[in-house]
Amino acid sequence: MRLSWNQYFMEMAEVVKKRSTCLRRQVGAVVVKDKRILSSGYNGAPSGIRHCEETGCLREQLNIPSGERHELCRGTHAEQNAIIQAALHGVKIEGATIYVTHQPCILCTKIIINAGIKTVIYQGDYPDTFSEEMLKEAGIELVKCD
Repeated sequence: MRLSWNQYFMEMAEVVKKRSTCLRRQVGAVVVKDKRILSSGYNGAPSGIRHCEETGCLREQLNIPSGERHELCRGTHAEQNAIIQAALHGVKIEGATIYVTHQPCILCTKIIINAGIKTVIYQGDYPDTFSEEMLKEAGIELVKCD
């Protein structure tokens, strides 16, 4: 059976998330425009910085629940990395769609809005209703992919 475009790009995000170095949650993101992949990202420490696989997870050590205190993490989120990679390589992503294995958090939502991305397609839930509200207010389509 042939995959739909949404299923195909979500499958690509699933492959990208395998590069994640996060000990708690692996996330992948793919930015697409006109059925072409423009950039991708996964969650992990910034370039040249030791990963949680080496240092341990500070959030786990401090018993911080998912969705809270994002600043206490070595990692950069998959959506952030996908947008950063596009910027680093001079790829315009305005008007694009981002496929993410999990619903974006509020930090990623603000970056997605300012990057000019028009649609967010995600698979797994994430405990952040504020991000949903902001995406709606910004006129960005949020679609849960089955």
